Amino acid sequence: MPVSTRGACVAWKSTPQVGVAPPPAAAAAAAARSSPLPSTLRGPVLTNASAPAPAPAADVALSGERGTSTPTRLPLFSLVVLATIGFVLVAMETMPAGLLPQIASGLDTGEGTVGLLISAYALGTVVATVPAIALTRGLRRRPVLAAALAGLVLANVVTAFAPTVGVALASRFVAGAFSGTIWGMLAVHGRRISPPGSAGRALAIVSAGAPVGFAFGTPLGSWLGTTLDWRWSFGGLSLIGFVALLLVLTVVPDATPAPAPASGRLPLGRVLRLPGVVVILAVIAAWMIAHNTIYTYVAPYLRAGGSGLGVDLTLLVYGVSSIGGIVVTGALLDRHPRPLLHGSVALFVVAGAVLLVGQASPGAVLAASVLWGLTFGGASAQLQAALTTAGGAEADVANSFLPVAFNVAIFAAGVLGALLLGGVGPLALPVVMMGAGAVALGLTVWGRRSAFPAQY
Repeated sequence: MPVSTRGACVAWKSTPQVGVAPPPAAAAAAAARSSPLPSTLRGPVLTNASAPAPAPAADVALSGERGTSTPTRLPLFSLVVLATIGFVLVAMETMPAGLLPQIASGLDTGEGTVGLLISAYALGTVVATVPAIALTRGLRRRPVLAAALAGLVLANVVTAFAPTVGVALASRFVAGAFSGTIWGMLAVHGRRISPPGSAGRALAIVSAGAPVGFAFGTPLGSWLGTTLDWRWSFGGLSLIGFVALLLVLTVVPDATPAPAPASGRLPLGRVLRLPGVVVILAVIAAWMIAHNTIYTYVAPYLRAGGSGLGVDLTLLVYGVSSIGGIVVTGALLDRHPRPLLHGSVALFVVAGAVLLVGQASPGAVLAASVLWGLTFGGASAQLQAALTTAGGAEADVANSFLPVAFNVAIFAAGVLGALLLGGVGPLALPVVMMGAGAVALGLTVWGRRSAFPAQY
């Protein structure tokens, strides 16, 4: 249900027509007629034309018993804060990948064991996200977001000071649990504190943190950990997370979750069976497997292809291009969500074909990386918008399935890529990118009515 409609339902719940708000002028006139004061003392009746404008300083009004108002302007700074949180989440999850030797040396263990720090984080996300969102879906969102962010920062501080690999693994699991809870809230919160007509732009801004984290977070953490010590990398992320926490508490507007229907909140199974939700999750899984299989193992692909390109340059080109994909998504998502999604997945498959055919050409690989970033960079915003629409009043819970699907796909992509490297070879990776991408494209076409409507 749109924000404006939800607010009307709350504000006028006592009217005979349940969920329908009377026109403002009629409501004001009715209130005037029912007043015990003489007509000469009542003063003029305010209508839309004569009512004072809302205070421009407020991005969004609190809702509940005091009424609800729709945001009238885009809370840009607040959305950037939410995007910064997304940056922290992605960089924190992938940080160990760039510091395997340093962490292994510091904790006196093997690099294979250090790799489990990523698995523990993903496992925490998969296990805790949906229950956490389900248990808190009736609560105000800013306190829940702040509590989860505080837990994430604390768990990451424990990782930075971990004396043994066991403590590090446990703290990473806890961090992953808080991370999944935050991921389940970011998109919906960004959309609720923004004007309905700017929902796509709001989601694009919030989602920009993830590709920036992939492009710059892990490389910067790797540089810092190599120059100083790996613990400084985790400490630096904790500091950024703490600053974001302060801004959430002081700057980011609050938003009340959608009111529960008269029949009560839907069970998790019923939310999963809402029209379109399963199709969207299937697209997420297929598209993420297509992406992450080659993203994780891009180094052996580049070595086998013979282009002579390094991982750093290739992923930098991809990362910068993915930010461009966010810009394109922000410009088109509100008006043309379905063609945008179909075109993104289709061109993503084309990028895989170029990586396969032009594996030995530096120009072809870089051109494919640009196309790869442009098409996948906006994937998160597009799919979160679809999930938010499909979830309706249960949008928080519907979005909580997104990080679960992402992390299951990340795990599956890692296993599949490892099997391919040990068998067929790294040049099979772009084939998976094309094949799984084609499956995702087929699902978007098949589910275009229930999952991907013409307008979100």
